[in-house]
Amino acid sequence: MTRLIQIAKGRQRKVALVEEPKLRLLDQTSSTYSLAQEAVTSGAKLTALVQKKLSNEALDYDPIYKGESDWRVLLPIDHPEEPTRCLVSGTGLTHLGSARDRQDMHAMAAENLTDSMKMFRWGIDGGRPADGQIGTPPEWFYKGTGTLLRAHNEPLDVPPYAEDGGEEAEIAGIYLIDAEGRPRRVGMTCGNEFSDHVFEKKNYLNLAGSKLRTASLGPELAIDPAFDSVAGEVSIERLGHPLWTKSIRTGETEMCHSLRNMEHHHFKYETHRRPGDVHVHFFGAVSLSFGEGIRLATGDVMQIQFAGFGRALRNPLKAATAKPALVEVIPLG
Repeated sequence: MTRLIQIAKGRQRKVALVEEPKLRLLDQTSSTYSLAQEAVTSGAKLTALVQKKLSNEALDYDPIYKGESDWRVLLPIDHPEEPTRCLVSGTGLTHLGSARDRQDMHAMAAENLTDSMKMFRWGIDGGRPADGQIGTPPEWFYKGTGTLLRAHNEPLDVPPYAEDGGEEAEIAGIYLIDAEGRPRRVGMTCGNEFSDHVFEKKNYLNLAGSKLRTASLGPELAIDPAFDSVAGEVSIERLGHPLWTKSIRTGETEMCHSLRNMEHHHFKYETHRRPGDVHVHFFGAVSLSFGEGIRLATGDVMQIQFAGFGRALRNPLKAATAKPALVEVIPLG
């Protein structure tokens, strides 16, 4: 599988092909965004374009990955000139694992189900439509723009107004809107769709606000990866020791919504098809440490890895110590 990584040294940016244990630099390529744009305009396959641009210069991956090099890992995708032209969103209630844990769900009367479970059942019934058909829309949420995204090794923040912060181990789709307004899937990457679960648990209507937090991607971008049943592992380290670990699975086989259905219902909105925009869309988590009673603290390291998606994504948690400050609006009238 072709996997790319973006790295920087000072103001110099490079894109490299992962050739473990090396990173082979691409000639005249400073971003995956420009590489994807070139593939679209030239009509070339992205993988073929990567091979065409390979240089003879290679770097050792280990010190860069560990943060021990002058080179540092960047996000696997960004909009280099306008970070706000990257929309970050996600789809929830997608994975079948929770349904398997509640075998009697279908025996419950519809009027006794929560809104979440009703939507989950709708996904099971209509989330995998036949070719050419439109299925049931999944739950959709907005996280923010590219300014909230963090790279491998960068901290994920719990702001003063938040009640908690916890990992959500997911795979995210990476998209570019071409000049004709058509979404092009560049690839997929490992992600931590970090959220405030304490705030959300108080009332499901808090979901929208609980998602407006930092999130992380990477370190690698997988081009055209297999996405049927993907094995993964998520873990939490505290003070250098394992605190919690879980084996997980994601991918279409593990979900009630097909990839095609999730993509249709995201890109059916005209505002999501603006030429030149980047989209990062999280496909949902199957298991959370919060659900098993874990509360994360400053310094805890969240690690997420999926088979075929390269090295693990690691991010420390950083909780604000200041109290929330009142934000006052100044009238111009």
